[in-house]
Amino acid sequence: MTDSYDGPPQTPPSPPPPPPERASLLDGVRFAFGTLTVLPARITRWDRPAARTGMVCAPLAGLVVGVLAAVPGVLLLLSGGGPLLAAAVSVAVPAALTRALHLDGLADTVDGLGSAKPAEAALRIMKQSDIGPFGVVALLFVLLVQVAALSNAYADSWIRGALATVLAAVTARLAMTLASRAGIPPARPGGLGAAVAGVVPRASAAAIAALTNVLAAAGTQPGGRGSAAQHAAAVLAGLLVAEALLRRCVRRFDGVTGDVFGALAEVSATAVLVVLALG
Repeated sequence: MTDSYDGPPQTPPSPPPPPPERASLLDGVRFAFGTLTVLPARITRWDRPAARTGMVCAPLAGLVVGVLAAVPGVLLLLSGGGPLLAAAVSVAVPAALTRALHLDGLADTVDGLGSAKPAEAALRIMKQSDIGPFGVVALLFVLLVQVAALSNAYADSWIRGALATVLAAVTARLAMTLASRAGIPPARPGGLGAAVAGVVPRASAAAIAALTNVLAAAGTQPGGRGSAAQHAAAVLAGLLVAEALLRRCVRRFDGVTGDVFGALAEVSATAVLVVLALG
């Protein structure tokens, strides 16, 4: 009988090192596009550092969505389709590029706010798959106002319509960045809201907001000082409306959820389009 020899004893593999405390810009961009759009982006990290960088990059995702929404609108307008058709398509594209999750978030948030129930019960209402009367009315009026306001911009010129479309999409995601700032708690332990709540330092959120406003004014400077001021005011109006809703939701639900982020995006985009329609 011979002894078998299988070689030296195997040492167990060492556990993988923990992810670094800082996520790379590429990780953040993938997080932003992977969570806020349906565009192909493989999320490489799902942790707080990646969420922090990703939410700082959220306006970049809005820029891409806005450009993709403006292109078919401009083409339809230049082909004789008319400003109303161009506006309707430009409003539909962002919904398609987000699987209508932001619109669904708006409906769920309004249902929760309108329920007049305690926070825990309101959150349960928001998680239900159906949409209540408050949500239906909110969706109807928000989409109607967006199309009507954007139609005014397209009726003026294709350039104004395209700029309005892009600026609304960027501001919608910028509102999410500000809602992810430190001090904003999650309303429940799971979901996107818990993943991104409080991850962005206040200084970074303020810097991104200021930079976006400056770029909005600078990008429309060729149209004159009045145009630059109006576009900057539109961004500010969108952020103020989103901030008011954010504070209401934090008081009402004891924090934020993914639905709240979707609602903030829709109301801020609507406010931008309304201000730009007034010029």
